[in-house]
Amino acid sequence: MTPPALDELLHSDDTTSIVAWLEETGTLDIADEFTRLDAAEMGVAFRLLPRDRALDVFEALDPHHQQLVLDGLLDDRIRHLLDEMDPDDRVRLLDEMPAKVAKRLIAQLSPDERSLTTVLMGYPEESAGRHMSPEFVSLRASMTAADAMAKIRREGPDAETVYALPVLDDERRLIGVTGLRALVLAAPSTLVGDLMSTDVHMVDTHSDREEAARLVREVGAIALPVVDSEDRLVGVLTVDDAMSILEDEETEDFALQAGHSPLRKPYLAVSAFGLARVRAAWLMILILGAGLTVTVLERFEGTLEQVTALALFVPLLIGTGGNSGAQSATAVIRAMAVGEVRFSDLPRIVWREARVGVMLGTMLGAGMFLPVAFVWDTELATVVSLTLLTICSWATLAGSALPLLAKRVGVDPAVVSAPFITTLVDATGLIIYFLIAQSIMGL
Repeated sequence: MTPPALDELLHSDDTTSIVAWLEETGTLDIADEFTRLDAAEMGVAFRLLPRDRALDVFEALDPHHQQLVLDGLLDDRIRHLLDEMDPDDRVRLLDEMPAKVAKRLIAQLSPDERSLTTVLMGYPEESAGRHMSPEFVSLRASMTAADAMAKIRREGPDAETVYALPVLDDERRLIGVTGLRALVLAAPSTLVGDLMSTDVHMVDTHSDREEAARLVREVGAIALPVVDSEDRLVGVLTVDDAMSILEDEETEDFALQAGHSPLRKPYLAVSAFGLARVRAAWLMILILGAGLTVTVLERFEGTLEQVTALALFVPLLIGTGGNSGAQSATAVIRAMAVGEVRFSDLPRIVWREARVGVMLGTMLGAGMFLPVAFVWDTELATVVSLTLLTICSWATLAGSALPLLAKRVGVDPAVVSAPFITTLVDATGLIIYFLIAQSIMGL
């Protein structure tokens, strides 16, 4: 028999069973169940958690559900939760709150935690500084391994991580990095300077957060040092925060590629009206773009009246063009996201995708020629085949170039992804189709 879910236990008002369920269930599973509760139920269940366990569950929730928990707690419990959170996680929560509420909560923090939070919130929202942890353990090259281990024991409980340890000079400038493993295995008298690596990857506080997160993943770092304008170490970007950043960025890109604004909240936490609102604006923009297709059809109305069979292939041709353009754009955007290509590669990429488009168009055009010639005539078959060749070449060229050009002018490449490319190719593809038809058929 399947054990009852948390919401069922809450409805039964069986406190003993609820406490037992919370004790037997893992932190992540509790957090997942909390996302399926309303604010009142969440508040009841949260109060039944021991304080230390409550903090773990709270940090596992997304900012939206963290707000719901805070709404149902007393001020003293709120202060405890916020004070115990890591500063970067606290800033992420406060960023999602109305400014007045965030200001009130910051005022309730202890002086030290308030100072750390204020420093982080002083950096731009999309910067590495905003997402770094200012709580870390740093070492000196002149320390022995024994001295270093003693410092880790003193300061480690308050640090974000002790597995990656930056080594600083007397002016707090980063000169190397070592790891806990190296210190544990070394003889107590070994100098930290002999254990550190000077090949250090780092980012500036104002570096883009996505680029910093991707660097963490690329170099396999546990924590990436973050320095200020004078190259002094001010924080570390940990691997878990980097993965969270990448998840947020990829979610945003996925939404833009699908033709709607990012939700900023879990799907089930957004109302039907909210879902409609974030999609409506994009659909209106795409409708306006599709109006170009109507204009083109009106312009070539006379051509359609002379050869009505041309109308039969309009959906096939513009659909194929849109799909090939979307394929090209998706491939380039993905390559940009993982750092495989940059703007300087534009000529090479365009030349490469143009050749791909010619090959695709040739294959599709050859495949369509005989069926169209058999059912209609060779003249119409020639028009369809040449149009496929031209549209595929143009679509792949546009799909490869536009994301790079968008990035160059400061626009998110995902904005000019599949829906935009498809709309553009629909209109231009019709122009190509009718011009080829007029030329070959003498219309």
